[in-house]
Amino acid sequence: MDRIILVDEKGRKRLLTFKERVEKIPGLGVVDFSKFPSNPEGKEVEIAGKKFLCLRPSVLDLVQTIEREAQIITAKDSASIILNCDVRSGDSVLEVGTGSAAMTIVLAYFVAPNGRVVSYDKREDFARLAGKNIQRAGLSNLVEIRVQDAVDGIEERDIDSAVVDIPNPWDVLDHIYQSLKPGGHLAVYVPTVNQMEKVVKEMKRGRFFDVRSVEIIQREMEVGELGTRPSYETLGHTGYLTYARKVVEK
Repeated sequence: MDRIILVDEKGRKRLLTFKERVEKIPGLGVVDFSKFPSNPEGKEVEIAGKKFLCLRPSVLDLVQTIEREAQIITAKDSASIILNCDVRSGDSVLEVGTGSAAMTIVLAYFVAPNGRVVSYDKREDFARLAGKNIQRAGLSNLVEIRVQDAVDGIEERDIDSAVVDIPNPWDVLDHIYQSLKPGGHLAVYVPTVNQMEKVVKEMKRGRFFDVRSVEIIQREMEVGELGTRPSYETLGHTGYLTYARKVVEK
């Protein structure tokens, strides 16, 4: 493994990349990877007097350990996007609104090893942070970030699916349509009902079909000795997802 997740006694996770034999890591000091077990997965190691469990990073781990500046699409919503857009190995996927690259990493993970993700963001600071997060996740070879406003146009064609997470998604629908393959999938993520309504109306005016919107609520459960109850940390509203597919003109 070239990457591992360290889990401390409180369940906090840290992603480590084996770049050098010895590396100085913030919060842990100097870590000598040569002292790790040859196959550390599922084993306990001690660093700076603290015990950690070593695990192979899952895609959820990769997302949970990124640096954030922009609000991200959470796991409950990204999982829905993957299924509804039928994202699979070898696909070409377009993303509008890279942000901190949480969704980008999920998309790249599922199109690997031979697919590609092209992601647009007009902010250079987001693009820089996203590139750093994608590199730490080991997925840079699958992702191309374009620092430009997708409202001005999208170059890609023959795309299998597209994911849009910007405040004005209706302004890119025509460009998305031109980019998608016939029957290609589109997912639009917005935080408010008004945005969702406008997206749906614009999609139905255009050449998209199977237009539908959902909100996903996730409720954790706490199981204790005296009984079971919903957690107070329920992940409620995060955003609305609208899905559609491209109709080919006759």
